[in-house]
Amino acid sequence: MTLSSTDQMLIEQRITNEAPNVAVAYLLWFFLGWVSGHRFYLGRWKTALLQILLFFVAIGFVWLFIDLFLIPGMVRDIRERMRTDLSARLRAGQMPA
Repeated sequence: MTLSSTDQMLIEQRITNEAPNVAVAYLLWFFLGWVSGHRFYLGRWKTALLQILLFFVAIGFVWLFIDLFLIPGMVRDIRERMRTDLSARLRAGQMPA
């Protein structure tokens, strides 16, 4: 079953309203990167804790720099998971149109 244009617009609106924002993630990376604020914001708390621990052995600084390039992909992954979940819920009739 394919979704109608209205259903697709509903899904995209929900994603826009509820998904993490790349700009906010970068601001958190810049100001709170040393405590992995961006990873907590993106729902990756396990790797955030690991990153904080690794800061004490200097590996965390390298990881933090690498995250500069990974943030857009992390946000894109979250948005795609939301899109898939919302599509499935809409098809199952669990979400009002």
